[in-house]
Amino acid sequence: MSFAIAEEAVGEVVEQAAETAEQAAGRLRLDIGGNLLDAVLGYLVVFIGLSLLMCVVVIVGKIMVAKMKKAVPAAAAAPAPVATPEVKALPAAPGTAGEVKIYDTDPKDAAMIMAIVADKLQKPLNELRFVSIKEVK
Repeated sequence: MSFAIAEEAVGEVVEQAAETAEQAAGRLRLDIGGNLLDAVLGYLVVFIGLSLLMCVVVIVGKIMVAKMKKAVPAAAAAPAPVATPEVKALPAAPGTAGEVKIYDTDPKDAAMIMAIVADKLQKPLNELRFVSIKEVK
C-alpha cells in the first residue's frame, strides 16, 4: 500500500510543478509590442545619455578656451622683441656629399627620409649621397 501512496504523491507533485511552470511561462511571454517598446526605450535612454555627455564635453571645451584666451594676452605682453641675426651662407661641412634636389617635399620630411635610410643601412649620413627626393602622389 505504501508504494501506491508514494506513487500518488509523486504524481500530484509533478502535476503541481507543471502547472506552476505553465503559469510562470505565461507571465514571462511578451508580445511583439512589448518587445518593440523595450527596444525603443533602450535606444532612447542610450541616445539621451550620449547627448548629455556631448553637451558636457562642449561646455567644458568652451570653458577651457575662455581660460586660455584670458591667459594668452598676459603672456603675450611680457616678452620683448628680439633682434633676429642675419643668416650667413656657411661652407659645406667636411664629408658632405653635395646638395640634394627636393621636389614637392617638405625639407623636414626629406631630412627624416635621409635619416631613416642611413639608420636602416647602418651607415653615417655623410657617407651617403642623395641626388634628389621627390614625393610620389
